[in-house]
Amino acid sequence: MLILKTARLLLREAVDDDAPFVLALLNSAGFIANIGDRGVRTEAEARTYIAERIHGSYREHGFGMWVVEPLEDGAAMGLAGLVKRDGLDVPDVGYAFLPHAWGQGFAQEAAAGVLGLARTTLGIPTVAAITTPENEASMAVLRKIGFVYQGMIQLPGHVGESTHFIHHNEEREPDANPDHRNQRLPLRGR
Repeated sequence: MLILKTARLLLREAVDDDAPFVLALLNSAGFIANIGDRGVRTEAEARTYIAERIHGSYREHGFGMWVVEPLEDGAAMGLAGLVKRDGLDVPDVGYAFLPHAWGQGFAQEAAAGVLGLARTTLGIPTVAAITTPENEASMAVLRKIGFVYQGMIQLPGHVGESTHFIHHNEEREPDANPDHRNQRLPLRGR
């Protein structure tokens, strides 16, 4: 089922046939380093992950992580969407892409589309985001689409603290408030 379309991307619900893509994404070095190891090692486990985690969120919350495809060829290259996470009062925007899709603005475009969907279709006025403190590229994406850094947060079940961002879904374009775009986080361990 189609969820949303942006200028270059299509976001849709995950299906069983996405198992090879989900397996590759969940085992990519960037996913493991910045999100975590989900322990999915086979296509059968990827299908279970889709059924239980991804479809489970659709059923329980009415939203979840959606497959991201470029409009031009339809090859799955990422996940983006909303997650209801223990320790956060509001849904959390999330995204992850295969390495070949990095550095092309896809994460920013998909996350901005998810924010618009949250506001206009789902009626969600405030959305959170978290990252590992080392994931500067993801933090840059969040700032560009209007998220404001709140500080560090320790979430249940997470090893170490995460950066915590909030976005208030107001009727404005991303980057309309230049004061928060260049806000720097304290560097840890450097």
